This record gives sequence, C-alpha cells and structure tokens, in this order.
Amino acid sequence: MPYRAPISDYEFLFRHAVNFDKIAATEKFSEASVDVVSAILTEAGKLCEGVMAPLQRPGDLEPARLENGVLRTSTGYVDGWKAIAEGGWVGMSGDPDYGGMGLPMTLTTAVNEMMSAACLSLQLAPLMTQGQIEALEHHASDELKALYLPKMMAGEWSGTMNLTEPQAGSDVGALTSKAVSKGDGTYAVTGQKIFISWGDNDFAENVCHLVLARLPDGVPGTKGISLFLVPKLLPDENGNPGVANDLKVVSVEHKMGLHGSPTCVMQFDGAKGWLVGKEHGGMAAMFTMMNNARLGVGGQGVGAAEGAYQHALAYALERKQGKTPSGTIIDHADVRRMLMSMRADTFAARAIMLANAAAIDMANATGAADWTSRAALLTPIGKVFGTETGMRVSETGVQVHGGMGFIEESGAAQYYRDVRVTAIYEGTNGIQAMDLVARKMMDGGEAASRLLDEIEDHAEHARVTMPELAGPVWEATESLRETTEWMVAQSDLNNRFAGAVPYLHAFARVLGAHYHLKAALAEPGGPRFKLARYYINALLPEYAGLLVQAQNGADDVFGLSAEELAS
Repeated sequence: MPYRAPISDYEFLFRHAVNFDKIAATEKFSEASVDVVSAILTEAGKLCEGVMAPLQRPGDLEPARLENGVLRTSTGYVDGWKAIAEGGWVGMSGDPDYGGMGLPMTLTTAVNEMMSAACLSLQLAPLMTQGQIEALEHHASDELKALYLPKMMAGEWSGTMNLTEPQAGSDVGALTSKAVSKGDGTYAVTGQKIFISWGDNDFAENVCHLVLARLPDGVPGTKGISLFLVPKLLPDENGNPGVANDLKVVSVEHKMGLHGSPTCVMQFDGAKGWLVGKEHGGMAAMFTMMNNARLGVGGQGVGAAEGAYQHALAYALERKQGKTPSGTIIDHADVRRMLMSMRADTFAARAIMLANAAAIDMANATGAADWTSRAALLTPIGKVFGTETGMRVSETGVQVHGGMGFIEESGAAQYYRDVRVTAIYEGTNGIQAMDLVARKMMDGGEAASRLLDEIEDHAEHARVTMPELAGPVWEATESLRETTEWMVAQSDLNNRFAGAVPYLHAFARVLGAHYHLKAALAEPGGPRFKLARYYINALLPEYAGLLVQAQNGADDVFGLSAEELAS
C-alpha cells in the first residue's frame, strides 16, 4: 500500500481538538479559511504521495556523497526539492513582505509532518531552511532580510544551522569558533562544526549557514556567543551567487539512518559573514530557530510513525499466516494490539504537535502572554513525545512484519533507522525533559496548572455523556497536578531532573487522553470513539507508574558510584 496522506485526520483535529477556528478568526490569519486550508492540505498530500514518497527508498539505498569536494544528493532529490520549492512549501509561514504565504504554523506543521512520513531525509532540508527564515525575520538587519529571505522562501537558496563542535555538543558555551570584525560591517569566521544537517546540496543555488562563534571580546560561556550568516557563495552586487566563500564540507557522516540527508563536517577558514542580531546575542537569536526546529522535529517523529503504521498495516492485511477468518495476520489479537497502539499513539502525538503549533499561532496573532507560555510549555512535550512515538511505532512496525521486518528489502526497518536521531538532535529528549521541569516551571507551575485546569474542566463536562472515558482522564489529570506541585516544591534540581523524563511522558499520556476524549465526543460510537476507548483503557494507565518514578528523587539514581557502575 503506497503512502496515503491522512488529510482527514488533520481536518478533524483542526475542527475538534485545537480550535483552528480561533486562529482563523484573528486578523493575522484571517485568510486561512476552511476552504483554503482544505485546498492546501490536498495539494500538499499530492506532493507527498506522488513526488516525495517514491524517494524514500532511493535515498536510503543511494546516500548523499562527497565527490571531489562536490556534494551529490540521492537520485531524485533535485527534482523533489524543485517540486517543494515551486509549490511554495518552504515559505508557508514566512512573512508575505518577503515572498512568504503568511499561513499559520499549525498548517505548516501538518504539511511538514506529511512530508516527514513520505520522505524524512528530504523533508529535513526545507525544515532547516524554514528555521533559518524565522531566525532572520526576527533578528537580521533589514538589508540581510531583503537579500536573503525572498530567495530562501522561494527555495532558490537553502539554510543550515551550525552549533555543534567536537568538544561542544549540548554544552554550546564550550565552542571555540571565532569571528573577527573586518572593519567593513563583515566578519571573518573560523572554526569547525559537526553534525550539520544538509550542510551542502546540489539543488539550491546557494547554501546559507547560520554559525555560532565568539567575538574577541566575548566572555566565556553562552553569554559571549554571537550569530553570523555565512553563505557558501558570496552574493554579488546584484544579489546573485558570486565567488566561493572560504568554507567547505570536510566530510559526510556515515549514519545509522537518514542516508539521503547529508550530515556534514563543516570547516570555516576566515569565511566572510554578517552579524545576525546583537553582538554576544547569538543564543537568543539561535533559539528562535531551535524552537521552530523542535516543533518540526516532533512532527518528524509523528510523520515517521504515520509512515511506519501504514507500512505495517499493509503488510498485516496481506500476510497469510495461521487460521484466521481472513487468513491474514490482521486477525491475530497481538497484531491487532500492536496496530491499535500504533494508531492511537500517532493520533495523540499529532494532536499534541498541532496544539503546540496552534499556541504559537495564537501568541503571534494576539501577543497574549498566556498563549506564549502555553507554546513554551508544550514545546518540550511535543518534541519528546512526537519523537518517542516515532521510534516506538516504527519499532513496533518491524515487529508486525515478523522476520521480514529484519530484512531491509521490506522497508520496515528504514522508518526506525531514520527516526532514531530525532530523539537526539535539536536538544536531546533528556534535556527537553529537564527544560520542562526547570525553566518551564520557573513560573511556579502556573502555565502547567492552567492547562491541567482546562483538561479537568473538559473531562468534568464529558462525564455527562461519556463517564467511562471522562472519569479516568480526570483522575489522571489530578494525579499529574499533584506531581507537578511536587516538582515545583523541589529546591534540589537533581530531584526534578532524576524524574524529568517519566514526568514528561506522564504529561504527554494525559494530554493524549484529553485529545482522544475530544475526538470521542465529536464522533460517538464511531472509529475515533473506539480508538479513544483503546487509548484511555490500555495506554493512559501508564501514567500511574510514570508518576511514581517522577517523584522518586535523585538518591536512587546516584545510588551507585561511577566506580561501582563500572565494576
């Protein structure tokens, strides 16, 4: 069964889960009518099904490669990027003043997720460019915006993000890359960066690198870092790509998955760059891009889950084994359990991602602090649960295939290999969980409390018609509230950090149940009601054990010394 874009799911969630009508009712997004949204999803679905999905396997079998210093992409990727660019998909949420569509991030998130399901390696290229577009919109000078944004939104030029160095991963402040003013408004950037997704390609006229580096007077740590825009080819007086800049791709990593996406080691040798934002303000500017990327990476996980589910379902419908009514494995109870779990978790993760994007849209449209804090709260949850769902569902997809899942020709393993890195890049899932229980709780847990209030109120109203589903959701939410209060009360951050991951997963389980309950109320007795019943009865109860772990504190985690762990 070829990939089928789940457009009906997006439209359903827009109507019944994330209140997209509120977004469309704002002045900023007033053009995002029901008809416009439906048309965009339909066209994006055609692109994903007809152009991108056929590139999934070739990208895995024919990885991007470096030939005599020239980056060659996988077969079909040049035409794939061209279709993405010509369709206007890169600049969907970009500022219309620079050629963007100005559409809600909620809609862009849905389209990006579809692309991820179709071909995750290629989708990463426009995602990186979109992140750079947002960073430039917020922090670049008017001159840089006028030159770079129209070309990036049109897909003529692509973008990257250069943070990591061999000695500076999660500890970005340890970077050693340097930038020196040349006295003419430009800077000479020198250093080596690793793990640079889509560090080069053969389909865009220019590749624009956002690079973190330290000015001579930059203090140690993150407070002394600045951000620079360093293009592969220096624009000439007409704004067209000119002479080569002093940078190069040193090598392309040999990875577990995402073979079609070149992960580069980049070398900058006094490369010419332009300051983005203020001196020593690089982290603030880069976080604009990283937060966008975290939402996108969570969507990559959901997309991979959707692709893996559809792949496994097709196999289960065709694989004959055992004596069942249909003669295929779809009628085995354990196979059905796996498929139901895959679909239920994918729905929950998708709803959380769209809710996160919707909060971003409402914050941008209204400027309301509550929406800003809601978006911030949901970002680590959406990133972690989306990517964990992608890994879990794709791994289960291999299991549904049985022995054939371990054979590469089946295509099942590629989903797992490709999605595995999403739990690592753009901030590891452990760091995201720590962010949730520390920085996101600096308000004393108020943002979390407001969200829990909404879930409980909704569950309370739902008790009238669906008490068997609403009751467990209300009880789980109240337990989560108690653990949230416990987290906020911990002055020793290690006690929070030790339980951060299970706490985040419990939060996601409750959020998933909330959106499943909304779906059940909108479709009583229908397929989504049945899926919600499965999620709430079979998957939601995991929250109880997770919350016990969350409150266990740090003593047991540090129970063994480093020497004892190694003995």
